[in-house]
Amino acid sequence: MKSWTGICAAGFLLAALGGCGESNDPAKPVTLSPARTELYAASCKTCHEDPATGAPQSHDTIAWAPRLEKGEDVLLDNIVNGFNGMPPLGQCIECDAEDFLALTRFMAAPSTANANEEPEGETP
Repeated sequence: MKSWTGICAAGFLLAALGGCGESNDPAKPVTLSPARTELYAASCKTCHEDPATGAPQSHDTIAWAPRLEKGEDVLLDNIVNGFNGMPPLGQCIECDAEDFLALTRFMAAPSTANANEEPEGETP
């Protein structure tokens, strides 16, 4: 019986530690570099700021949460190959993988206008 209790305790500890390193704090706003701000305006804004398109709206953290849970590899694959109504490359032929991920992080994060904290810098 003692070893069963130890196994249960170890399993509980491993489950509890599984979330270590992940913040439970709400996401912080992300700012874009001037170059990526231009990419956003030219390629992303048209759909991600028009609810009629069905695209997850920029800074709608609830809409973005299930997409982010799939991981950056899936997100990047969806961006590059197109997904549902999104065209391949999101119509940004000059974007590279880092641009796509930075733009996605920006859109998935809360708006700086609605945040109580200072925005974090862009992830390089």
